[in-house]
Amino acid sequence: MDDVRALADLLRAARRILVFTGAGVSTESGIPDFRSPGGIWDRYPVVYYDEFLRDPEAQRQYWLRSRETYPVVAAAAPNPAHTAIVALDRLGKLLLCVTQNIDGLHQRAGLAAERVVELHGNGQWVVCLDCDSRTPRDAIQAELVAGTEVPHCARCGGLLKNATISFGQMLPVEALAAAERAARECDLCLVIGSSLVVYPAANIPVSAAQHGAPVAIINASPTPLDALAQVVIREKAGVVLPAAVAQL
Repeated sequence: MDDVRALADLLRAARRILVFTGAGVSTESGIPDFRSPGGIWDRYPVVYYDEFLRDPEAQRQYWLRSRETYPVVAAAAPNPAHTAIVALDRLGKLLLCVTQNIDGLHQRAGLAAERVVELHGNGQWVVCLDCDSRTPRDAIQAELVAGTEVPHCARCGGLLKNATISFGQMLPVEALAAAERAARECDLCLVIGSSLVVYPAANIPVSAAQHGAPVAIINASPTPLDALAQVVIREKAGVVLPAAVAQL
């Protein structure tokens, strides 16, 4: 395929690749797009961060939805797109993997934690909003299944929340700064499985392009930033990316 060859040429020439991943990578691991019609977001109301902080009913709805979505995410395994990104790292070409995903699959595929920046947090952990203690999400799931509607911190009794970013919640300052720094330093920005409509995360490829890096996009549907890219491939990342990396 000409597109795969063109992508392989970009990968071959690059030495500091910024990989930017979105939900399209996770769906190939069996994690559904919960925002699709009939998905979780249709069945449970969106809970904004300020509502969660002050409204017990919003907290109950939040954890009801989380109880239903967590088993699907927990059961997922890395797919060939994840392993192809690991291969880029082992070839010495990966600067950083910046992800909008919360599933931890990049790390489970073999990327070191310091090579991954999670803009929207990590759903494998729960954090206390009072004392900042962290609890594995598995332990909280057991409480939810046993009948607890709104779990609280075993250490201080404070309100618990998944260590993920909710609507209306600020992105982690350090994560965003690291992503922006990589956008300035990379010599290729490879976007995989992101619709590039969620900001400020979608500014990262824009910043890379502004600093002179070519952009390549692998996504099933068109994105608002396609015109920025030297290569646009509308196929499954788990097929295209391993094929391109195999040519290096």
